[in-house]
Amino acid sequence: MSALDALDERQRAAASVLRGPVAVLAGAGTGKTRVITHRIAHGVDTGAYSPSRVMAVTFTAKAAGELRGRLRALGGEGVAARTFHATALAQLNFFWPTLAGSPAPSIIDNKVRMLGQAADAMRLRPRTATLRDIASEIEWRKVSMLSIDQYAALGRPISGVDAGQLVELMRGYEALKDDRRQLDFEDVLLACAGMLEAEPRVAASVHEQYRHFTVDEFQDVSPLQNRLLELWLGDRHDICVVGDASQTIYSFAGAQQRFLLEFERRHPDATVVRLETNYRSQPPILTVANALMHGRPGALELVPAREQFSADAPTVTAYDTEGRRRPASRRGSPRASGRRVTVGDRGALSRACAVRRAPAGARRGGDRDVGPGRDQVLRDAGGAPGDPGAPGGSRGPHRARVPARCPACAARARPDGGASCGRRRSA
Repeated sequence: MSALDALDERQRAAASVLRGPVAVLAGAGTGKTRVITHRIAHGVDTGAYSPSRVMAVTFTAKAAGELRGRLRALGGEGVAARTFHATALAQLNFFWPTLAGSPAPSIIDNKVRMLGQAADAMRLRPRTATLRDIASEIEWRKVSMLSIDQYAALGRPISGVDAGQLVELMRGYEALKDDRRQLDFEDVLLACAGMLEAEPRVAASVHEQYRHFTVDEFQDVSPLQNRLLELWLGDRHDICVVGDASQTIYSFAGAQQRFLLEFERRHPDATVVRLETNYRSQPPILTVANALMHGRPGALELVPAREQFSADAPTVTAYDTEGRRRPASRRGSPRASGRRVTVGDRGALSRACAVRRAPAGARRGGDRDVGPGRDQVLRDAGGAPGDPGAPGGSRGPHRARVPARCPACAARARPDGGASCGRRRSA
């Protein structure tokens, strides 16, 4: 039995293309995870892929675990499926003892706490909510690949501190990490990218180990993650990206859907497959969803796989401000105080808008693709000794060693001895 047998026509079209750049534009409920796993399984079954040379990258530890489970069930044992952070951390663990030979840094477990310590040193007393917002800005700055000076020039305001205090808090936070020989999760991505840029032997080893890449939820990739992916690929083209621009939810954290929208332009020879048959929702739901997203960049037109029963059309209600929202009734209909809008009032609701201005409480320090948390990423970074993407061994997953220069800027250090990320170079 072929891994393609259980797929519909469009899913089969996507899963049967095993070489070259592939973009699968998959709407909600169209079976994208099914396509990812069956495509990899098909590649393994036909001998096109060696399982140990396939890397599937996604955004949460939970999603990575689901991919691994499905791949095992399909005979894809040995395929690596991890988050960006776990993959980068594993590679640092494997290569840096050879490159540096210095004591390993630890991964900080709480940006907010360290920012509070930096604020204490400056005799500032910002609220915890302000510190959380600053932690989110630090993450956004780094995944956007901006130095502190470049960030300061943007003039992004944070309530509770002025522009000068914000920049000094960022510098103080970086200085504390340097003094304690610690990295945060964004540093892990920066350090891995810097290592691959600066060390040709490391890049060659990674390129030899991993030949085929699959990236889930590609619409939520940040500039830093995209750069790291480019370094993992090198001059190869065996990459499959899967995503839906209408499901971009991490723009507030630095994600840019343009990497998905521009994939075909950057890869003129790419195979592009659209999955628009929805197996999850009834026709009235899809009618409203299509109307809400109509005209947006990359919007797909979802169609129901079957009409099992009739359902009432959902009611969409728009509010002038977040503060005017009211609890929904048990049946799901909004109560009072809202303006009832029609399907034609497109754009009232979307997943992207729902988090574009995420509240401070939802933007706590820590990385969005960490899933269950720091410890889960550290565990996921382990693996079989000898695998540059999953080193394991007695060092443990947190034993990445730091070279004698800023690891985040190994290839981009400035002539004045500073670093493009704002960190100073260690001696």
